[in-house]
Amino acid sequence: MTTITTHYINGEFVESHGRELMDIIKPTNGQVIARVTLGDEEDTRRAIAAAKRAFSSFGRTTKDERLRYLRQLHKAVSEHIDDLTAVMIEEYGGVARFARLIVESGVSAFAAAEKALQELPLRENWGKTTVTLEPVGVAGLITAWNANALFICLKLASAIAAGCTVVLKPSEMSSLQTRAMVEALHEAGLPKGVFNVVTGLGTVVGAEMVRNPDVAKISFTGSVAVGEQIMRDGAATMKRVTLELGGKSPTIVLDDAVLDKAIPAALILAFLNSGQACAAGTRLLVPKNRLDEVKRTILDEMRNYTVGDPADPNIMVGPMVSQKQYERVESYIRKGVEEGAEVLVGGEGRPKGLEAGFFVKPTVFVDVKNNMTIAQEEIFGPVLSVITYDSEDEAIRIANDSKYGLHSAVMGTDLERARRVASRLRAGRVVINNMSDDPQAPWGGFKYSGVGREYGRYGIEAFLEPKAILE
Repeated sequence: MTTITTHYINGEFVESHGRELMDIIKPTNGQVIARVTLGDEEDTRRAIAAAKRAFSSFGRTTKDERLRYLRQLHKAVSEHIDDLTAVMIEEYGGVARFARLIVESGVSAFAAAEKALQELPLRENWGKTTVTLEPVGVAGLITAWNANALFICLKLASAIAAGCTVVLKPSEMSSLQTRAMVEALHEAGLPKGVFNVVTGLGTVVGAEMVRNPDVAKISFTGSVAVGEQIMRDGAATMKRVTLELGGKSPTIVLDDAVLDKAIPAALILAFLNSGQACAAGTRLLVPKNRLDEVKRTILDEMRNYTVGDPADPNIMVGPMVSQKQYERVESYIRKGVEEGAEVLVGGEGRPKGLEAGFFVKPTVFVDVKNNMTIAQEEIFGPVLSVITYDSEDEAIRIANDSKYGLHSAVMGTDLERARRVASRLRAGRVVINNMSDDPQAPWGGFKYSGVGREYGRYGIEAFLEPKAILE
């Protein structure tokens, strides 16, 4: 069994001051595979002090120097893609086909930030006025457990590109993944104190980062409740914040869509990362007059959504990350039935033969009304709600009838019409006819899906402050 007792502070792995222990549970069988010593407020203050010292010089680096550091980070992490993928499968239960994409997306974040920084003017002049974009200072990065490698690399890349130093608090549930990532990042040879990591509870390590006056910026990915707390507590020291808080994303299938193409694409959106994804398209809006055809297509396609060992490349859905998450998803499935929705496929209980792990059945509900709990709350599991509409306007109204606004999708043959519908959706990102990505496009949400944006120049600008000098 692996034992982790250190944090990464000032360029070194140092023994934890905190003494609380936590077990890491393998989600496929419920067995303990590691034990982690969690950091405390003192560990966090040491990391913040190291980042503050490093910022006095790193904050004055040139664009060319930061570009070089980004290239070093990219090279270092690129050499560990296989290891990082394997530990994500082992600790988190991410299915092999998706885990590798997550890791590769994280690695590519450094190259994407390099490209964005090259194109981002950090100095502008007119008349006798000069405006420079200055790094905000020490940045606190707080990341979630469902895509550890991506979140760490994405936030770190943007912060380094801006000239900020960093204290990272990853999810304590991702301790093995974090250790593998930090060992890879250490090989990049960043100056001491530029990048620091303390693994611990959000109520301890995260809270100290949010209230500490030496931290200028918090970039957080996680729940709405914690995001609200960060905004409240961070206001006392005027923290700059970027918050990515999840979603209840709609996929609109227009009446001219080819269902044999649209439904498979919609199911991929719904069940990506075993449904444990903030962008998951968990509300499927379909024309009422095509519902029977939609149901038949879903039933046919769901035969491909096998559940099991995430290391098997043929498996589409792995376990939930923990017993707690398993129980949460099961409770929503029960709630859907209680509120009158019909289970088309899936339902309560573990799949046959998978009783030892935190596995749930991929579940599709029909006869769902948009005001039902399963259509309004983020479940974070493989549960899809099918909702019918009569007109294009009604589809748009239903899609926007949510407190979230992170991601949306439109499926249809007439691209001009699909673009028109996309333009009316209140979401930070909308894809048309497939799950597309662009590492330079902004990522973030409207409404309760958060504040600010990540990726590309938008992510770098979130770590910068404009300063005007007038002669």
